[in-house]
Amino acid sequence: MSEGPFPRITPTLRSAIDPFTDNTVPLGYTLLDFWQWSASDLLSNAQRGILAEFIIARAIGIELTQPRQEWDAYDLVTKDGTRIEVKSSSYLQTWHHEKLSKVSFSIRKAKFWDPSTGKVSPEPTHAADIYVFALLAHKDKCSVDPMQIEQWRFYVVPTKELEKRKRSQHSITLPSLQKIAPELRYSDLRAEIERGSSELVN
Repeated sequence: MSEGPFPRITPTLRSAIDPFTDNTVPLGYTLLDFWQWSASDLLSNAQRGILAEFIIARAIGIELTQPRQEWDAYDLVTKDGTRIEVKSSSYLQTWHHEKLSKVSFSIRKAKFWDPSTGKVSPEPTHAADIYVFALLAHKDKCSVDPMQIEQWRFYVVPTKELEKRKRSQHSITLPSLQKIAPELRYSDLRAEIERGSSELVN
């Protein structure tokens, strides 16, 4: 057994048909079975946020050739190197509630853990260049489906604009967000993010 350092493992994409085994003998269930069990509640807060990252990556043409890195300082990187942080919110929740949820998004600075070194950044920061706020805007529990992209709305804001805010640096409500960014649909995302990326270098 190694007593030395244990470097970062770089995961690779798995196949849905990969079997669980016991001493190389397939047990009759696969990785797809696990994914269906663990990730089918797309309306849950955690899973909805991951889904939003996936939707935005697809919208702007990011090639998803490696698994999502849970502890990265930002969520996505475009081909030109623009770092994107994705935040999601929803009017509806999986559980019973008496009224629609109030929409707000976290914009808090954070210390970031580097999985390559196992160390945490010394100071809280906004590591991304652009924030994309993804709102599951549907309001009918009988027909809500996060896979129906028309139920989503998006807002793209450069990080520097968020840092100019004189109000809370911890979160932003939907009315405040709508004052600084236009509401976008899925088909608008690519052009808006490319525009924001070009402004970063000018």
